[in-house]
Amino acid sequence: MADEKLAKLKEAVAGLAQISENEKSGFLSLVARYLSGDEELIEWAKIHTPTDEVVVPYDTLESPPEDIEATKKLLDKLAVLKLNGGLGTTMGCTGPKSVIEVRNGFTFLDLIVIQIESLNKKYGSNVPLLLMNSFNTHEDTLKIVEKYANSSIEIHTFNQSQYPRVVADEFLPWPSKGKTDKDGWYPPGHGDIFPSLMNSGKLDLLLSQGKEYVFIANSDNLGAIVDMKILNHLIHKQNEYCMEVTPKTLADVKGGTLISYEGRVQLLEIAQVPDAHVNEFKSIEKFKIFNTNNLWVNLKAIKRLVEAEALKMEIIPNPKEVDGVKVLQLETAAGAAIRFFDHAIGINVPRSRFLPVKATSDLQLVQSDLYTLVDGFVTRNSARTNPSNPSIELGPEFKKVGCFLGRFKSIPSIVELESLKVSGDVWFGSGIVLKGKVTITAKSGVKLEIPDGAMIENKDINGPEDL
Repeated sequence: MADEKLAKLKEAVAGLAQISENEKSGFLSLVARYLSGDEELIEWAKIHTPTDEVVVPYDTLESPPEDIEATKKLLDKLAVLKLNGGLGTTMGCTGPKSVIEVRNGFTFLDLIVIQIESLNKKYGSNVPLLLMNSFNTHEDTLKIVEKYANSSIEIHTFNQSQYPRVVADEFLPWPSKGKTDKDGWYPPGHGDIFPSLMNSGKLDLLLSQGKEYVFIANSDNLGAIVDMKILNHLIHKQNEYCMEVTPKTLADVKGGTLISYEGRVQLLEIAQVPDAHVNEFKSIEKFKIFNTNNLWVNLKAIKRLVEAEALKMEIIPNPKEVDGVKVLQLETAAGAAIRFFDHAIGINVPRSRFLPVKATSDLQLVQSDLYTLVDGFVTRNSARTNPSNPSIELGPEFKKVGCFLGRFKSIPSIVELESLKVSGDVWFGSGIVLKGKVTITAKSGVKLEIPDGAMIENKDINGPEDL
C-alpha cells in the first residue's frame, strides 16, 4: 500500500514545474521515510543525563586572547545565518517577522546588521550575514535588504525548499490537484537548512572564503549574538556541531532537551516522549535544560553529510486544514541533526542568550527599562536583582503589534515587577511604574485608563477607584 502511494505521488510530483529537481527528490525521500514507518522509537530506559563533557557549562569555557589579531583570525572563520522564513502573522504583521520594530525604531534585522557591522569594524574581520528565507518572505526580504546596500557587511539571501502540501485523503500533492497559489506549498521546517545551504551554492561560497563554522539562530532571538568564547572552544576542540541550551523554567517545559542515547548526544522533543513519561519530561528536576535553537555547525561536516544523504532527522508530521481541505506537511528541525555530527556537544549558556520575541508580551519586556540598547546589542539592566524576567500576560486587545503600541503612551517601568496580567479595554499613560504582582482588569464594555505617572505595586485594579 505504501509503495503504491509513493509511486502515485512520484508521478504527480514529476509534473510540478514550480520546484527544482533537488526539491522534488528531497520531498520524495522525506515522504518515503514517513511512509516506511521506520522511525526509531526512543527506548525510555536507555536515556541518560549528559555529562559535563557532552553539555559543557559555559563558565568553564576559556576566554579567547583579547588580542585584536587573534580575535580577527577566529572571526574570519565564521558566518552568521539567521532563520528568516517566518511571517509576523501571530503578531498582526503582514511581512517577515524580522522587520517588526523592536526598540528605538530598529527592527530585528537592523539590530542584527548593526551587531555584525560593529564586530567587523572593531576587529577588521569579514563576518558575512546569511538570511534563509521561505517563499513567503523572499520577495519582501530582498526589498528590505536594499536598505543595507551601503553597509560594510556582505549579506546573502537564499531560500529554503518549497514542498507541496499533500491532500490527506488522496495522498497527492495539492498543486497537482489545482491548488497552485502559495497555499498549495509549505517550507519544510528549519531542518531543511542543510540541503538548502548546499543547493543554493552558498555552502561552497563560504568554504571558498575560508569559513569553517556557521552560527545559526532564529531572527527573533535578541540574545543570539556572536560569542567568542563558544567559537574559540569549537575551533580548538574540533566539535562539528554545538547546540546552546539553557536552564529550563516552568515556561519552557515543552522545549526539546539534550540526552545521551546509545553513546551519542541527541535532541529529545516532547512529540517523541511516550505518553506515560510526558510529565517526567516536563519536570525541571530530571530534564534541566532546553534547546535555544542557537546552533554552531562546521561547514565541511554539513557538506559531507548532505552529500552522503545522512541527515535523516526525525520527521514531524504537521496536519492542517486549509480552505476546508485536510492537508499534511512533513517537517524536520535543525536541532535534531545533532546526532549525525562527530564530537557534537551542547553548551549550557546563560539565559541572556535566549531572548525571543514571540508575542507582544515579549516585546513589552524588550522595549521597557529592563533592557538598554548599545551597538545593536540588547543588554539587561543590572538594577534588576531577580535573574528571571517578569511574567507578562496581555489580553487579546494587545495581541497585534499596532494595537499593543497604541495602548501605551510609553512602556511602563518594570525593573521591580514580578508579574503583570492585563485583560479588557485597558490603556496606559506615560511614566507608569509597575512593581511586584499587578493585575489590571477592565470590566466588560468599560474603558480603563491608567493615568500618567501612576505607581502600582502589588495591586489588583478593577476600575479607577482602585488606583
